[in-house]
Amino acid sequence: MEILNNLVNEANSYLWGYILIGLLIILGIYFTVGSKFVQIRHLGEMIRLLGDKDVQEADGKKQISSLQAFFIGAGTRIGTGNLAGVAIALALGGPGAVFWMWLVAILGGASAFVESTLAQIYKVKDKVGFKGGPGYYMEKQLGKRWMSSIFAVTILLSFGTTFNAVQSNTISTAFTNSFGISPLAIGLILAGLTALIIFGGVKRIANFSSAIVPLMAGFYIVLALFVVITNITEMPSVIALIFKSAFGFEQVVGGGIGAAIMNGVKRGLFSNEAGMGSAPNAAATASVSHPVKQGFIQALGVFFDTLLVCSATAFIILTSDAYGSGLTGIELSQAAMSEHFHSWAGIFLAIAIFTFAFSSIIGSYYYGEANLPFINKSKTGLLIYRIIALGMVIFGSLASLDIVWALADFSMALMAITNLIAIGILAPIAFKALNNYMDQRRQGLDPVFYADDIPGLKGVESWPKREELRKKAANE
Repeated sequence: MEILNNLVNEANSYLWGYILIGLLIILGIYFTVGSKFVQIRHLGEMIRLLGDKDVQEADGKKQISSLQAFFIGAGTRIGTGNLAGVAIALALGGPGAVFWMWLVAILGGASAFVESTLAQIYKVKDKVGFKGGPGYYMEKQLGKRWMSSIFAVTILLSFGTTFNAVQSNTISTAFTNSFGISPLAIGLILAGLTALIIFGGVKRIANFSSAIVPLMAGFYIVLALFVVITNITEMPSVIALIFKSAFGFEQVVGGGIGAAIMNGVKRGLFSNEAGMGSAPNAAATASVSHPVKQGFIQALGVFFDTLLVCSATAFIILTSDAYGSGLTGIELSQAAMSEHFHSWAGIFLAIAIFTFAFSSIIGSYYYGEANLPFINKSKTGLLIYRIIALGMVIFGSLASLDIVWALADFSMALMAITNLIAIGILAPIAFKALNNYMDQRRQGLDPVFYADDIPGLKGVESWPKREELRKKAANE
């Protein structure tokens, strides 16, 4: 196990240092400029669309709404990355890591817009509604089935298996600390609950996420606001410390600017998933009148995750004496919460991490299932995947924190690099879709998309063509 951990950590240092961080920042800037700062200019439209009631019927069955797709995405985003991940970033990279998490989120809003808009354009119908994601736009527009297969393998390694181990590891640690429950018992309970949900399909996943995520996230943010208000005199110095540490002017606990950047970017990406290729799988399930609607919704999800929830955790920790105590991960977050709110807060955080991380397990499982057909379409293959996914939930509850996070970082790097290359090539299509959407909005219309609105699209199955509708109307 130690040899595996060392190998994965060594691979991570090269992948993150020389490839992934560069791609994230360079492409994030490209998407931001190419879309004319979509994640900032259209924030109001993003919020408005949360109330969009455009849910189409297919074969008499109600489809996934924009809001439900938002919560499927939020269900996987809001989890251990927001609570344990932020604590790890602070322990290893110092307060400056928070600044780099913010930067990743701002640039990541544009990346999320591009990948989720593309996922909507190239989504396909299945027996319960729609599905799609990076594998579909790689195969249909780029004509690279091999690239889709590589992405499918990487998302199965990351979300389908190792990410779930991270979630169950954090739940196990939190419950062991607060209630003294055996990690094995927690792993078995988690596996059983996960099985009940995943055998019910994407609708059950959507219903679960939309019910549990807003409740717990809302309460957690209220607690964080209470911490900020009661420590308002300390906040200017905390924010100043974050910015000073980000550029190496003042180091606390974690080390230099390199550690701040590395840990801020890694933990920020793990938390908000922008550009990784995961959230597009949720975006594709929504039934909307225009692909850009889901591009907006998922971009908003990045801000909600990092600028709100991750910042809340950072402020709770940095205004406590627990910071600098040598603790890390969920133990540091629990200690900080207990300091602010007494012992009941540690118990609340254990329950909160259970709901956040469990919803992440469910959403992550679905991301793997949506891409499994690029490798194996048989029912046997699906059953094997489900068994492995459940096994990793149990493994994560028993394994050490270092090994599960190292495996997650390594698999995340492989997946993100594959997706970033694809969306870097296909971004002009998302920009054209945005222009089409805004042209219709300026005319006072509820935008509707047609496959021939953008010349050169290939393999579009779920959107009609204007010309075909005109001919049909003329014949009638």
